[in-house]
Amino acid sequence: MAKQSAGILLYRFRDKQLQIFLVHPGGPFFRIKDDGSWSVPKGEFADEEDPLHAAKREFLEETGQIINGEFRPLEPITQKGGKKVYAWAVEGDIDHKTISSNLFELEWPPKSGKKQTFPEIDRAAWFDVETAKIKINPAQAGLIDRLTHTLS
Repeated sequence: MAKQSAGILLYRFRDKQLQIFLVHPGGPFFRIKDDGSWSVPKGEFADEEDPLHAAKREFLEETGQIINGEFRPLEPITQKGGKKVYAWAVEGDIDHKTISSNLFELEWPPKSGKKQTFPEIDRAAWFDVETAKIKINPAQAGLIDRLTHTLS
């Protein structure tokens, strides 16, 4: 069965310009990757879990922030590996410099037998729409398109 994730596409307006909030995955594999590596805050959920509840939980786990507002469902996208991503757009504003992500453990360096702890998300930022489409995982760019269509 294909994996599924749920996430929040947070947006705001600054000087009448739409901005998108994205997060960058932590850990050694993404340390030097940038364009095409960012994501909406999201995570996997089980079939029996409410996807919007999962999206809110994942946002909190990855940013340390609770998000409230009018959650607008976006049409899901499917990533390259087959994972289906459900997302909700919500207008809000958080300080990207104060995020606090949960941690994960990984054997690093590989085959060393040593475990290291890394933040799931190492940084976050606000981007204008065009820059966000460059930074985000290519499959997730469709979520930004769906948002801009919804807002127009």
